Amino acid sequence: MSDDNPHSTNGSAPKGWIDKIKDTFSPEPTNHEELVDVITEAELNAVINPQTREMIEGVIEVNKMKVRDIMIPRAQMITIDVNAAADTLLPQVIDSAHSRFPVISEDKDHIEGILLAKDLLAYVYKQEQELVLKEILRDAVIVPESKRVDVLLKDFRQQRYHMAIVVDEYGGVSGLVTIEDILELIVGEIEDEHDADEIETDGIRPLNKSTYSVKALTPVSEFNTFFASQFNEDDADTIAGIVLKGFGHMPQTGDKITLNDIEFKVTNSDKRRIQQLKVTLPEEPN
Repeated sequence: MSDDNPHSTNGSAPKGWIDKIKDTFSPEPTNHEELVDVITEAELNAVINPQTREMIEGVIEVNKMKVRDIMIPRAQMITIDVNAAADTLLPQVIDSAHSRFPVISEDKDHIEGILLAKDLLAYVYKQEQELVLKEILRDAVIVPESKRVDVLLKDFRQQRYHMAIVVDEYGGVSGLVTIEDILELIVGEIEDEHDADEIETDGIRPLNKSTYSVKALTPVSEFNTFFASQFNEDDADTIAGIVLKGFGHMPQTGDKITLNDIEFKVTNSDKRRIQQLKVTLPEEPN
């Protein structure tokens, strides 16, 4: 008897997790929709857990998005005047609880630089020292609205900056974007102690400004509060019940339906229940 293959057995060797993933991704998906379906199937086959699936879906969404899809709009930007005095500047920084601020001169189209809150510490402890904002500003990074989000994330990591000013095709400031905005698309909402008063929605995770991943068992009342929708809470306890009633039958993964102008896509289900939904809000009129 040959000993050339001493580790062989009569049966096939147990498959490792890498082999399982290879099996799951065969045949190879040819578009984003098929890839999401494959990832969903991987979760159903216990190759990955739900958290991993959500993060992979987040990465896929990021790959399709432009900066304009996730930026904080110009109107919501918290800015600081370059000529602000310390006694007015410090309360504004403390109240906002942000760590970085665009500093402007005339208006929001004139960005002088970025102020890091930590750079103000020296003036807190040495009040006799005059504060001249221009002397402590960091250079502002400017990116176009059309820049791909995945490319921007790579730039954030490689160049070690955390905020970028977004401009339109005419050079006007249209908003800003931070590395946290991108990471939240992948890992979900990143909360800190200042988020305690916000609506707690464990089952709702933003994918971009108009699309969300929603757990099917999210209560209708919670769904209505988050999306300002008006689904009848007497019709069902959970949003899955509302969707089931809309279909009139048990939908399959990938099925879509529009209710009250909101599109629901079943992203995870089995023969007995809906587990996960992708919710797309109607586009806002220009």
